[in-house]
Amino acid sequence: MKQFLLTFFMILLSVPFFAQELNAKITINTPKLQTADPKVFESLRTAMQEFFNNTRWTEDIYEITERINININMTITEEKSATEFRADFSIQATRPIYGSEQETVIFTHLDNNFYFIYEQFQPLIYTQNSYSDNLTSLLSFYAYIIIGLDYDSFAPYSGEKYFQTAQEIMSNVPEGVKRNYAGWRSIEGNRNRYWLVENLLTPRVQPMRQAWYDYHRLGLDKMHEEPAVGRAIMLQSLETVQSVDKTYPNSMLIQVFSNSKGQELIDVFSQGTREEKTRVVDIMTKIDAANSRKFSVLRS
Repeated sequence: MKQFLLTFFMILLSVPFFAQELNAKITINTPKLQTADPKVFESLRTAMQEFFNNTRWTEDIYEITERINININMTITEEKSATEFRADFSIQATRPIYGSEQETVIFTHLDNNFYFIYEQFQPLIYTQNSYSDNLTSLLSFYAYIIIGLDYDSFAPYSGEKYFQTAQEIMSNVPEGVKRNYAGWRSIEGNRNRYWLVENLLTPRVQPMRQAWYDYHRLGLDKMHEEPAVGRAIMLQSLETVQSVDKTYPNSMLIQVFSNSKGQELIDVFSQGTREEKTRVVDIMTKIDAANSRKFSVLRS
């Protein structure tokens, strides 16, 4: 019997442990809280974290080390009632860099039209092809955007079906909800959820998605082996991003790229040649003019 138990546990320990795709950490700030019970937001934080981390988003199996880390900082900016709120929703996602202990940012975004209704202990459950509530739709939408970007970084265009799922989630939001809660419609500007997924799926931006793969898998993931080769490929990818910016000016995806990769480009190319540094500064000054000053460090 002892020998049987020992064999059983050895087999059990030899089986790899797998995790869901996402590893989210949520922070909720309530600086102007007046009517809602603070316990509502404790419940909300737990519900959101469990929603991201416990939902099976894909058919693939992720190892624990492959999970996409997500940090969310949500600040309640308006209480419409004790259960209806508007928030600034800041989200950043990272994935591991192959051959190192570092991570790379694949998505950084601030959604300041994050409207939702939530009651304490309300369950959040994602149901494919149907609308439940605006909060579930918002969280599911961003989950699939992030997963799609992660897949695109490992194989060209492999995030397509996840971007399509995000688009379906948006389409399933009733028109009345879209009119009451901003962020889902094209007529509300060019920096919202509609334009984010439109940019990712339009053929006009396909070269950038190829560049996204090249930048990560052929460039960044190879830096531990051949830094000079990795930088050269990353620079070629950056030039492709600039070409997309010329054909699709003021694209939201260009802004997302700049927000996500700006500091990383500075860190990587601080070790580059003078010619590489000059080229990076020239490109980023054109595609991210509002933040051009921070790239001047590469000229020193």
